Amino acid sequence: MNLEAVRNFRFEAVVHTYSRRDTILYALGLGYGSDPTDPGQLAFVYENNLRAVPSMCCVLAHPGMWVKNPALDIDWLKILHGEQSFEIHNPIPPEGTVVGTCENVAVEDKGAGKGAVLHQVKKLHDKESGRLLATVRSVLFLRGDGGCGGFGEAPESAQPLPELSPSLTCEIATLSQSALIYRLSGDYNPIHADPEAAAKAGFEAPILHGLCTLGVTTRAILSTFASGAPERLQSLIVRFSRPVFPGETIRTEFFGTGGEVRFRARAVERDVIVLDRGSAILAR
Repeated sequence: MNLEAVRNFRFEAVVHTYSRRDTILYALGLGYGSDPTDPGQLAFVYENNLRAVPSMCCVLAHPGMWVKNPALDIDWLKILHGEQSFEIHNPIPPEGTVVGTCENVAVEDKGAGKGAVLHQVKKLHDKESGRLLATVRSVLFLRGDGGCGGFGEAPESAQPLPELSPSLTCEIATLSQSALIYRLSGDYNPIHADPEAAAKAGFEAPILHGLCTLGVTTRAILSTFASGAPERLQSLIVRFSRPVFPGETIRTEFFGTGGEVRFRARAVERDVIVLDRGSAILAR
């Protein structure tokens, strides 16, 4: 990694116009509509009085595969998505034009052979009004780029969960074609569709997008604690631990029922934790 190039890299603002169709497609990728008679699900997949899932802020105005820029000299094939968080300042509209501005705010060097951790922040504004809609933070583990030095002050990472049994759970089944639907929201990495590409990356089959798993847990939080009302979710942070395979059932396990909800997610069929150290803040 060329540390100075990463530090000085300037992202172009991304202007993203999206429609109600895009908002519905994103929700379908999270499995909304599995019960088309459920008003709570229909609100996210039917154009009349349509509402946007808050986690959609993660895919709007995405900066794309900037890590492939040769000037940065990042070993991008060895990148893992470590953590993701978002804070909602104003509800995400079901359609409109947004402007995304990104910045690399810090790199933590773990040492030669141990990788580095890159912290990135995206600000999402409504183009017409100028209102700040969301602040989205991504943490990338650069497995092949340790020993290059660091810069900036890393934001606080996701905190460990309490040593307790979950007080509530919510199970949501994914479809065998979930990754093929979700990728239409903008992430066309072939490991989510092409068995050969997935095998080269070390997976036995194409895997579900990590941000799709995050979206499924967002759905679980809204249905369990917010009566489906997206405007109540103020922020969310989670650590990615293992991949999900399309068709698996995701059980979100909760450890609180107050303003802050702690959670993790488990792939039921394999009994493995796929998201960990989750925390969500809800407005009362």
